[in-house]
Amino acid sequence: MAAEEEPVDLEETENDQGSKAKKSAKHDSGAADLEKVTDYVEEAEISSKNLDDAMKVVSDQQTRETKAKQEKEKELSKVKINKDDVDLIIQEMEIPRMKAERVLREHKGNVVDALTELVN
Repeated sequence: MAAEEEPVDLEETENDQGSKAKKSAKHDSGAADLEKVTDYVEEAEISSKNLDDAMKVVSDQQTRETKAKQEKEKELSKVKINKDDVDLIIQEMEIPRMKAERVLREHKGNVVDALTELVN
């Protein structure tokens, strides 16, 4: 009887190994399929020249924006505003003095326009 049990155990072992091989084969075939798919994709490398050109464009744009902001601030600082108008905006809208002055300067000292913008 012991001899009869050994072939059964061997068969079970072979079946286990066979199923493991099938699982491995399934896993490997999935990887192979994935490699086939990725073989068709061509990746374009970014050349250093293109990268330098892009960086220059971004840098130039930032420089222009900074200059525009500085010019706008200079123009706003030239606008004369009335202290009473600033106090009125601060009292009515309950905002900081800096913001009240800024809005008033943006509207060339026109209190009605400044208050209208703050309300909207």
